Amino acid sequence: MFEMIAAAAALASFTCASPIAIDGDTLRCAAGHRVRLAGIDAAETPGHCRRGRKCTPGDPEASTQSLAFAIRRGAVVCRPSGTDRYGRMIARCTARGVDLSCHQLRGGFAVRRYGRINCRSL
Repeated sequence: MFEMIAAAAALASFTCASPIAIDGDTLRCAAGHRVRLAGIDAAETPGHCRRGRKCTPGDPEASTQSLAFAIRRGAVVCRPSGTDRYGRMIARCTARGVDLSCHQLRGGFAVRRYGRINCRSL
């Protein structure tokens, strides 16, 4: 029972203090958390597309800049849903009510991947 309560508490929303856009689908928060935006994949920065992997096409610099612009709008609040194989927290995050995954999709800076994501106005 305690484990279920602890797991539920671990998935509670949190504010990502002083967020930095690492790339078009990943943030770093002040506490050192790396947060992978849920449901999307953005173009990889040069040298980060592993051999044999089909990486998302596009401009990685423009994608990173788009996310950086979006997080400057206000407090970034994230709701975790798990972790990926690299130890990054997977989360749906918003900045002043704008879902960051959907923001990246709408701008063409990411593609849907790694599960379902609902962006109602897309």
